[in-house]
Amino acid sequence: MLKHCGEFQIALKHLQLALLYTYPSTFSELQVKFQIAHLYEVQNKHKAAKDGYEFLLNEKNISLELKADVYRQLGWMYHCVECLGEKKEREANALNFLQKSIEADPKSGQSLYLLGRCYAGINKVHDAFLAYRNSVEKSEGNADTWCSIGVLYQQQNQPTDALQAYICAVQLDKDHKAAWTNLGILYESCGQLRDAYACYLNATKQISFQKSSLFRRKQAIRMKKDTIGLSKGLSQRISFLEGQLSQAPLPSITSKRRQLCSIEEAWNLPISLEMNSRQQQTAQMLPRQISKQSPIQGPPPPYPHSQLSQSPIPAKRIKEDGSSQQEIIQNNVQLSSQLHPNLINISDSLNQRNFNAMPEGNKTSEQSVVDTFDDISNDIYKQSETIKLERLSHDALSNSEDSRHNDYNGGGASELSTTFKIQMDSKQLMAAVKLLPIDEPPVHCTVLQVNAPPPSPPDCPPQKLTRDQLLPPTPSVHLENKKNAFSPQLQEFCLKHPIAVVRGLAGALKLDLGLFSTKTLVEANPDHSVEVRTQVHQSPDENWDTSQGKRVWACISHRSHTTIAKYAQYQASSFQDSLKLILPQDESDKVFPGSQVMSDSDSKDSVSNSNINLKRKKHKINSKMLRFGTNVDLSDEKKWKPQLTELQKLPAFARVISAANMLSHVGHVILGMNTVQLYMKVPGSRTPGHQENNNFCSININIGPGDCEWFAVPDAYWGGVHNLCEKNNISYLHGSWWPVLEDLYKENIPVYRFIQKPGDLVWVNAGCVHWVQSVGWCNNIAWNVGPLTARQYSLAIERYEWNKVQAFKSIVPMVHLSWNLARNIKVSDTKLFELIKMCLLQTLKNVLHIQEYVKSKGVEIRFNGRGKNEASRYCGQCEVEVFNVLFIKEQEKRHVVHCLSCALKLSPSLQGIVCLEEYHLSELQRVYDSFTLHRTQGLAYTQ
Repeated sequence: MLKHCGEFQIALKHLQLALLYTYPSTFSELQVKFQIAHLYEVQNKHKAAKDGYEFLLNEKNISLELKADVYRQLGWMYHCVECLGEKKEREANALNFLQKSIEADPKSGQSLYLLGRCYAGINKVHDAFLAYRNSVEKSEGNADTWCSIGVLYQQQNQPTDALQAYICAVQLDKDHKAAWTNLGILYESCGQLRDAYACYLNATKQISFQKSSLFRRKQAIRMKKDTIGLSKGLSQRISFLEGQLSQAPLPSITSKRRQLCSIEEAWNLPISLEMNSRQQQTAQMLPRQISKQSPIQGPPPPYPHSQLSQSPIPAKRIKEDGSSQQEIIQNNVQLSSQLHPNLINISDSLNQRNFNAMPEGNKTSEQSVVDTFDDISNDIYKQSETIKLERLSHDALSNSEDSRHNDYNGGGASELSTTFKIQMDSKQLMAAVKLLPIDEPPVHCTVLQVNAPPPSPPDCPPQKLTRDQLLPPTPSVHLENKKNAFSPQLQEFCLKHPIAVVRGLAGALKLDLGLFSTKTLVEANPDHSVEVRTQVHQSPDENWDTSQGKRVWACISHRSHTTIAKYAQYQASSFQDSLKLILPQDESDKVFPGSQVMSDSDSKDSVSNSNINLKRKKHKINSKMLRFGTNVDLSDEKKWKPQLTELQKLPAFARVISAANMLSHVGHVILGMNTVQLYMKVPGSRTPGHQENNNFCSININIGPGDCEWFAVPDAYWGGVHNLCEKNNISYLHGSWWPVLEDLYKENIPVYRFIQKPGDLVWVNAGCVHWVQSVGWCNNIAWNVGPLTARQYSLAIERYEWNKVQAFKSIVPMVHLSWNLARNIKVSDTKLFELIKMCLLQTLKNVLHIQEYVKSKGVEIRFNGRGKNEASRYCGQCEVEVFNVLFIKEQEKRHVVHCLSCALKLSPSLQGIVCLEEYHLSELQRVYDSFTLHRTQGLAYTQ
């Protein structure tokens, strides 16, 4: 129960106590261990879950039933969880484990169904069909599976068979909205508009019925706002067909022959011989042991996290006041994206319910119906599928709810899950907040989903990489002209890879890179400030400890400041010094750009000499210090107008300021992120390893004349890099580190390595770990961008929350940014909309709760407002972002902003602390209510 409600830590505690319980109990020890492994799975701790399941398989006394369950879980994890390896290998493992599950329990219709899903995922349509049909037999046939079979037929351009499959679905369940919709799509594609019109009407009738039923059953939740767009996609299509049919001539005997029989005729037709023969083929081709009938199996509980779907176990539908149909419809939005993108597929439905055992609040889900039909006009939303199994007893299986809403709802017993949902309007939210206790201060606000655990570094993908795979080629593209630079394919290419090099950009766009040369910078603003990092000169592959004589991760540098003019003198003089060292040498002994610059006494030695001993090599590496000019601020438009104007030549997705760039909506300057920074380098200048602030993408252009060498690790492996930092006693976020490449390779972490030449643009995608060293004398310019994608936003808020845990300041105020996005843009991506809306919900709830708490303390809240382009507020103690409600305490004659938690530490009664409000509640309510999913035209089909 605790696991079902999202109370994972408490659930784990009780399960571990159960292992110590020696008296007879319902669950065996192995079943309890299965539940613990499953608990890890629902928390997305996939490595721990996988280890737990594999441990069970090694137990000699494991029952066949439990073994089947374990194989099924492992198989579905490999199908759904990307971090378990490359897709091809994962699919092979998934098929293997699911087949073993069927061997262990031949009566398992669930495993057959999942086997069909895996076959569909690799486009083995015939095998998927066979598995589906056998699943139908095991589960006594149901509408959902027949609807999935119809999709397969329609994908294979077999409209007659698809028609009969859909007819089977609606005969088994006359209220099956998805089957009616798919049937309408099929008829419309065949030009039979009247039949399509009739099917769409049947689908919308079921919507109307469900809305009225929901309103009667849960009057406490007002759904007027939620149901506004409920059947919008279908309604638009119906209106279109009504217009077409009103102008169409009446059918006559000379009319063109119909491709499909009408809906009335199809209803009375028997199942075709072909479908019967395929059913017989299925029984012959699958193993003999799976031809037996099996009892109906129940679905597992839903995941409480994002991007997860229900376990698709087809079974007989139970009808009671329309509730069961509603529960099924809420699951219909989850189908593997390998099937036809224009079909509503019911494969993911979990329609067998232990209905009478369910709490009243779980029998229907108002918001699930809303979300299902909201998705009808959105075909860009895709979710990965994950299932889990939980046994309540030997005879009864657990209940299933809408997994998409469990992204935000932990379960029926959780106060948050039953009270706060993104479908609520602001008035409902305010009413719900008033029910929260105010005797204790509100907990820290999180912008993640309700009941989601704090972010943590992920496990690396488990697939063992070859030496070649550990050194992957860097994705790169060469631009020939301006048309190439502005093509949408370039942006798609960049977004598709962890890091990418766009070569020849400056030439294609005719960028005047000379505007960023040291000479021009000195002429423009010689006294402009430059931050200087003094570093040890070393080769890119090495990082030595000066005292211990060994390779280390710690990257030491000392900070100081100078001016552009003074650094330019140093840059030029270092170049002149290098010429003095190089010119007397033979050609074979010359120091190539980027290798270490040696002292006079060592200049005769070639750096390529492999016989040089370790001690001498260490001495040479550490004998030269360099100064790296970094973080030169080019944000002042008055000082740097020519330079900033030149960058407007870039394509929109790469510009510093763009409507499609999230960071352009922050509303104030974040130096180096939504402004340009310049770096002035001599050979060996290092930018240590890091991910960009809040995991935003970044742009870096090499001005030249020298090259830079880049190293990069895909974001899926950042947890492994984090662990290596910890192993080397360096803070991943606060420390300065230069990875030892062999350490990465030993941990199965791949590294991109490439040269950035003058005029090349490097795109660093969200979350990519990277470090850079200059090969020659050069300048670079860089800034960050935030594409309006769900992935970018999700990674940004995850890092925002992890920074809180690590006591690291997020310089991108994600809450402030999210509210500005809600004000400024229209979002048509369902996933991005849900993530932003959840942030608005969580922060508005927190603001309301804090205000109620403060009022209970007798503290007056004064309105302060915000100035235009005023920076976001951060707590002066813990440096977390403070949104709307500010607690001001005078310290050392300065007024310092605090969060509620830090304010209470200073004054538990809040006496002597001024409480200010930056926005009127009415404004926040207006923004929250106005932020809705923007609909695209036409009828799209839900997966």
